[in-house]
Amino acid sequence: MKIYAVGGAIRDTLMGLPVHDIDYVVVGSSVDEMIAKGFRPVGKDFPVFLHPETQAEYALARTERKTGQGYKGFHFYADPSVTLEQDLERRDLTINAMAQEIDADGKQFGPIIDPYNGQEDLASKVFRHVSDAFAEDPLRLLRIARFAARFPEFSIANETMAALKAIVQSGELSTLSAERIWQELARGLISSRPMHMFQVLLNTGASKSLLPALLNVKLADEPFRETLIAHYEASGNGLEERCAITLMDLPATEIRSWAQCVRMPIELRDFSEIFSELRVLVQKYAHTPYQSVDVLAWFNRADVWRKPDRAQLLLSLADKIGLNVSVLTNAMRKALALNTAEIIAGVEAQDRSNGERIGSAFESARLAAITAVLQS
Repeated sequence: MKIYAVGGAIRDTLMGLPVHDIDYVVVGSSVDEMIAKGFRPVGKDFPVFLHPETQAEYALARTERKTGQGYKGFHFYADPSVTLEQDLERRDLTINAMAQEIDADGKQFGPIIDPYNGQEDLASKVFRHVSDAFAEDPLRLLRIARFAARFPEFSIANETMAALKAIVQSGELSTLSAERIWQELARGLISSRPMHMFQVLLNTGASKSLLPALLNVKLADEPFRETLIAHYEASGNGLEERCAITLMDLPATEIRSWAQCVRMPIELRDFSEIFSELRVLVQKYAHTPYQSVDVLAWFNRADVWRKPDRAQLLLSLADKIGLNVSVLTNAMRKALALNTAEIIAGVEAQDRSNGERIGSAFESARLAAITAVLQS
C-alpha cells in the first residue's frame, strides 16, 4: 500500500502557487484494508475514504470505462492491481497527471512521478490531454475553458483542441447538469481572465449551447470582447459584478431565461437583471435630463428601500465601467434620507391603517425628493 499526492497539488507546487487542497490516491490497497485502518468510506460511484484524523479524501487507484452518456456514464474499476500510471492515465491534462509519494507523516517526498510529460507541458505552458479517453467526458470541455481563464498564459495543444471540438460534435454537452455547467462557468468568471474561458467556448463551438443566444453572438465581435476585458479589470473579482458585466448587454428577460437554464443563484440573477436595466436607463438619458418617474421606477425595481447596500454596489459598478450615475447616486441618498415618521404623519389619521394610502404617500415623497435633486 502506497499513498500519493496527485493532480492540482503537484501542478501548483511546481508553479509556485499556494496549495489549498490535496488529492490523495492509494495504490495497492482494498476497501477492506482501508476500513481496517480506520478510513471511513464516503464514495458512491467509486471507493473514496476520509482519513480518520485529518478527514482528507483518499481514493483508491482506479481505471474507468465509458458505458453511457455524459460525465457520469462511466464504470470504475478499483483493485489493488491498478497501478499509479493507470490511475493517472484517466486524468484530463498532462499537467494534472503527476504524483509524488507521501510518507507516514503525510509529507511529500521523492521524485515527481510524471509518466505523461506533464512537467514538459508545464514549462511550455501547454494544455495537452493525456489519452483518447479525454473526449469521452463532456465536463472536461468546461474544465479546460475554466483552466484557460485561470492560466491565461497557457495555450491549448492542437490535438486537444480537436478533442474539445469532438466533444461538442458528439452532442454530449446536453447531458451535463445545469448545476455543474454553472459551477464551472462561475469559477471561470472569478478567475484572472474570464474572457479566455469564453474564447475557448467560442473556438470549440460550445458557446452556442452553453451561453445565452445574444451573448454568443456578441462574443464573436472583437470590440465587444475588448470592452468586456476592460470592464472585468475595472470591476474587481466579485462574482456578482463579473456576472452583471458579462450579461449587461442582454435584455433582462434573456438573462432570466438563461439563468433558469443553468440554475444561476437567484441573488446573482437579480443583480445582473437590475444592472442591465440600470444600463438601459443611463443610455436612455445620455443626452437628456432624467425623468423622475423613470428614476423612481428603477429605484423600486432595485428595491433600494430594503436593499440600499446592493443598490449602492450596482451604482458603484456602473461608475467603475464609465457610466455617469452620480446624479442617480445623489437622488438615491436623498430619497433614502426621508423621514418615515413625517411621511406617515402627513397621511390623514383615518387612512394610516390603509397600506395603499401609506404606499402612495411614500411614492409621492420619494418622487419629490428625486425631482429636487434632478432639478438642482
